[in-house]
Amino acid sequence: MPTRRQLLAGAAAAAVSGVILAADPSTDAPQAPGKQRPPRIGLASYSLWQFRNDNLRSLEKNLDLAGEWGFDGVEILWRQLESEDNAYLQKLKQRALRHGLDLYGFSTHQTFLTPDPAKRKANVDLTVRQIEQAYSLGIPSMRVQSGTWGTSKDFDDLMAHRGIEPPVAGHTDEEAFKWTIDCFQQCIPTAEKCGVTMGLENHWGLGRTPEGVLRIVKGVDSPWLRVTCDMGNFLEDPYEKLAQIAPYASMVHAKTYYGGGLWYTLDLDYPRVAALIRKAGYDGYLSLEFEGKEDAATGIPKSLATLRAAFGTR
Repeated sequence: MPTRRQLLAGAAAAAVSGVILAADPSTDAPQAPGKQRPPRIGLASYSLWQFRNDNLRSLEKNLDLAGEWGFDGVEILWRQLESEDNAYLQKLKQRALRHGLDLYGFSTHQTFLTPDPAKRKANVDLTVRQIEQAYSLGIPSMRVQSGTWGTSKDFDDLMAHRGIEPPVAGHTDEEAFKWTIDCFQQCIPTAEKCGVTMGLENHWGLGRTPEGVLRIVKGVDSPWLRVTCDMGNFLEDPYEKLAQIAPYASMVHAKTYYGGGLWYTLDLDYPRVAALIRKAGYDGYLSLEFEGKEDAATGIPKSLATLRAAFGTR
């Protein structure tokens, strides 16, 4: 007669086998792990801030709307903070908790494209302070940029030239790559201490091309500087370029343009982007940056539905 221990062991094995076979009743062979988990989808508060509508600019209001619309979390735009006081930051964290929202991203600006060492140092100090604020908010991922040369008249002028601008007279992009790598390296100890991963965005300045983004990331050579992969910031041949940086992504920005874009409109194939993101092995947050002219109350929920369909989320 089998002992009690043998009976229990056999029952446990049968239960495990049953769970495995339930996944695929057509075969008795153990099954491989299930398909890759689809990304959670969050709302970048930039989506509301960019409307310049006083009723939409409060981060508290943004958190309320994100919860109402069914997002999983919110990426906070640093420029939107009404205060850097810790009490205010903790109130935002509590507001997110009330809605069951993650605070997963912190979107910041800095520029290292200046020949003035004092200005570069000021931007390093700014970035360090932003990392510490992300830590206070419980945010593990922070969008960073190389910045721009500042030789364009304004952002509209920069967009009119497709994000291309000349260096400051007497200087070159080659110098700027060295400055930028050095400045990010100075930020790494704080990022590591706080557990905040910086993600260099494919944006303007030195991040306008995948080669530029990867040159900086590989030059810094730290797991605390990765890539914020933005679907809408490569204006030509986006899929090939996104595929180059997606394997390094710590965050993915999803752009939508319902009602026509503010500066430009890209006719993005979202299922195609979803496929290349999955191929790169990314299963982190997908952060919606809505840049359409349609009213936010309809354009943003419509964008969420589009992304859910493309990425196969609920």
